[in-house]
Amino acid sequence: MSRPVRARRSELATPASNEHMFAKAAAAGADLVFLDLEDACAPAEREAARPKAARALRELDWGATTRAIRMNGVDTRWAHGDVIEVVTAAREALDVIIVPKVRAARDVWWVDVLLTQLEETLGLGKRIGLEVLIEEVEGLQEVDAIARSSDRLEALIFGAGDFSASQGARVDTNFDPRADYPGDLWHYARSRIVVAARAAGIEAVDAPYPNYRDPDGYRTACERAGAMGFAGKWAIHPSQVEPANDVFAPTPEEIAHARRTVAAYRDAEAAGRGATGLDGMLVDAAHLRHAETVRTKAALLGRDGGEVR
Repeated sequence: MSRPVRARRSELATPASNEHMFAKAAAAGADLVFLDLEDACAPAEREAARPKAARALRELDWGATTRAIRMNGVDTRWAHGDVIEVVTAAREALDVIIVPKVRAARDVWWVDVLLTQLEETLGLGKRIGLEVLIEEVEGLQEVDAIARSSDRLEALIFGAGDFSASQGARVDTNFDPRADYPGDLWHYARSRIVVAARAAGIEAVDAPYPNYRDPDGYRTACERAGAMGFAGKWAIHPSQVEPANDVFAPTPEEIAHARRTVAAYRDAEAAGRGATGLDGMLVDAAHLRHAETVRTKAALLGRDGGEVR
C-alpha cells in the first residue's frame, strides 16, 4: 500500500498536557505538530492528557499541518491506552503516531497490529501513519529491519538526547555542534539512520536542538542535517519552525539550477554525449537524480519545480 507523501521540514513538539499551547502550535506553520504524551508530560498527567490531545486534534484549525501524537513506549503501561483512547476519540483527525524508543521491528509491529484492529473496529476512512524514534543503541543496531517493519512507517527520527544516554556519551545540553572537536558526536548514528530510511523508501528527520534561544545554532544544525539527506528537523519551540521550513526547502536558485542542469544534459544527450558542462561543473546522469530531488521537494511544497524527466 502506498504511503502518503507529506512535508516534514519542521516537526513541532507540544506537551499534550498544556492546553494553552495548542492553538499557538496549530498556527505555527509547522509541517507536522505532535502533541506529546511521553517525555513532555509528567507521568501523573499522561492519562489525563489523552482526551485533551484528541479534542485539540478534532477541534482546532490545523490548516495544512499534519496532526500527530507521540505515544509512550511500547514497554510502558501507558502505550496501549495512548493508542486506544486517542484514536477512538480523534478518529480521522489524527494523521500520524510517533513511537518512541523503538529497539526492534517487533515494537513497530505491535503498534501496527493494534492500529489495524482499531481502524477496522471504528470504521475509519483512512490509515494512520507511523514515525519512529531511533534513540537507543539497540534501535540503531536494528535500524535496517525497523525501517522495513511496516508499510505504515513514513519516517525514522533520530533522538539524540536519549541516544546519548543509551550510548554513555559524555555530553550536556550546552554541546555546540559548531565546535571543531569532537564535532558531531552522532555523525555515525545520523548516517546510519539516513541510509536505512532512504533504502526503505521512507524519510529521516533529525533530532531537536535544545537551545531555542540560539537561532544561529539551530539554523547551522538544520543546514548540516539537510546536507546529510534529512528531510527535516524537530522543533521544540515555535520560533524554530520558520528556519527549519526555510533550510529544508529548495530555494528559487536551486530550482532554476535544476532546470538548467536538465536542459544542458538533454542537449548533450541529443548530440550523442553522455555528459556536458554547466558553469564550469560536470553534468552527467547522476545530476538528473539530484534535479529530481529538487523538483519533488518543490512540487510537494506547491512551488514550481519544473519537469526533469
